[in-house]
Amino acid sequence: MKVKSEQLNQHLQGQLAPVYLVFGEEPLLVQEACDAIRIAARSQGFNERELFHAEAGFDWNQLLNEANSLSLFADKKILELRIPNGKPGDKGSKAIEEYCNAASSDNLLLVVCPKLDGSAQRSKWVKALESTGVMIQTWPVQAHQLGRWIGQRLQQAGIRANSAAIDVLVDRVEGNLLAAVQEIEKLKLLTPNGEVDANTMSTVVADSARYNVFTLVDKILAGDAQSAARTLRGLREEGIEPPVVLWAITREIRILLKIVDASARGEPMSQAMKSAGVWDKRQPIYQQTLRRVSPPQLRAMLRLARNTDQAIKGLGRDNAWDNLTELTVNLAGSPALSGPTIKLAVTSE
Repeated sequence: MKVKSEQLNQHLQGQLAPVYLVFGEEPLLVQEACDAIRIAARSQGFNERELFHAEAGFDWNQLLNEANSLSLFADKKILELRIPNGKPGDKGSKAIEEYCNAASSDNLLLVVCPKLDGSAQRSKWVKALESTGVMIQTWPVQAHQLGRWIGQRLQQAGIRANSAAIDVLVDRVEGNLLAAVQEIEKLKLLTPNGEVDANTMSTVVADSARYNVFTLVDKILAGDAQSAARTLRGLREEGIEPPVVLWAITREIRILLKIVDASARGEPMSQAMKSAGVWDKRQPIYQQTLRRVSPPQLRAMLRLARNTDQAIKGLGRDNAWDNLTELTVNLAGSPALSGPTIKLAVTSE
């Protein structure tokens, strides 16, 4: 059955389903839905967790074998299956259907995917998951909804903010939900009385670390490769984890590809950017980037981003930070900036 994301917490207070499918294009909302399911599962005795990444070469028998294996401690298990491209293929589809046909109350299958289009949602494997358990689709927060969304998050955090303060934060994060959550966490620490007006919000939000992922993205889109590379070094030195940087860069690549694809279908450029979630005042910098970087280059960068994700997970030989540097300078439009030249750019002031 389908459960709306805003109804998930209420659903989780009752008996859990044997299978959950969570998907959507906003990583934060997908992550939070999965977190809620895991917490509820642990409270109901699912104390073990096995994680599977269904990428190229994945052996689907691993999932079925784990589902049928007995736990050493007789605990119930969460089987978490991540399908990064949302396409399990024929073998994966059959394995998922087979699992659903014999779903056990000793296992909870949590399938995590990015956005699934209408065709994917009508596929047999998705229908099998939906009929056996629960399907949750998370929807991105639209520009006109962001103020209300941030207001609710502030309220949940125990922060009382007036509309002017909320407007400041809306303008700061420009649709980036992860950024909004990070700023709200910072507000909790820096405003112990819980009262925030526009001046306080402006001060706290402006008081970010010198190097942050938003600065990095801005420098990349502006085509300032050397400065972007130095900012990346700063992020690394400040202890920012590679997944955060990868998420920010990959998000921009996907946005640019959405614009390219929409434009190829005949949409006017301004409408294509709006459809991709680009705010009006940010459109010139995206146009500048698209004049600098070709669609084939963007697709190559997306492949490199996937390799970087593998490296972060310890599944490849690549160095994650080296890949992030390459992504940074390539998206900034300086593919020749590599090897020793990258090191010079990163270390020179």
